[in-house]
Amino acid sequence: MPAPDRPAIRVLLADDQALLRSAFRVLVNSEPDMTVVGEAADGAEALELARSQAPDVVLMDIRMPGTDGLAATRAICSDPALADVRVVMLTTFEVDEYVVQSLRAGASGFLGKGAEPEELLSAIRIARAGEALLSPAATKGLIARFLAQPGEPERPAGRAVRLDALTGREREVLVQVAGGLSNDEIGERLEVSPLTVKTHVNRAMAKLGARDRAQLVVIAYESGLVRPRTD
Repeated sequence: MPAPDRPAIRVLLADDQALLRSAFRVLVNSEPDMTVVGEAADGAEALELARSQAPDVVLMDIRMPGTDGLAATRAICSDPALADVRVVMLTTFEVDEYVVQSLRAGASGFLGKGAEPEELLSAIRIARAGEALLSPAATKGLIARFLAQPGEPERPAGRAVRLDALTGREREVLVQVAGGLSNDEIGERLEVSPLTVKTHVNRAMAKLGARDRAQLVVIAYESGLVRPRTD
């Protein structure tokens, strides 16, 4: 439970299925540290509500009529006025090809629609904190596979250049982040404190222009610092 003086996490729901939005609303509003501030039935409405309600986290369905979730995510994450808004994509494993596009567009991560309620609530808190939202476990493999596919959008050359701004330790930490490890796990592996790891992560994010840890993972693959596994 959050500290009593910490404001509730403001959540915007975007899904074209009213019944699903209703279920999400009941779940989110049942938590003492969360509140639903709006509901959207398509991407255009989600963007409009994001601008008017300034949510902390948007739960965004990828497939919606009209403006889909991918386009809405790109618009939200490219708007400087919405820099603090985090987007969690909701998808099914049948549309995995959209996952990396979502992360490239600026989403903080994604969940399958079949996730357990506690997973969804945890995802909201993780995204709000700017931590890695790379679950379920298959996500890291999906990111690696789709980033490695030919024909993907052109990879930003500037990111590879900006890696030169990282210290050796920051690069080392970035590799571990791309492996999906937590600060505690990285600290144990590198024999430093989790606070030191967090400092390195934050500095790497600032130097690379990453919104959160999920974006660091994408940059690590796009730049070639980490190579996708083929096994």
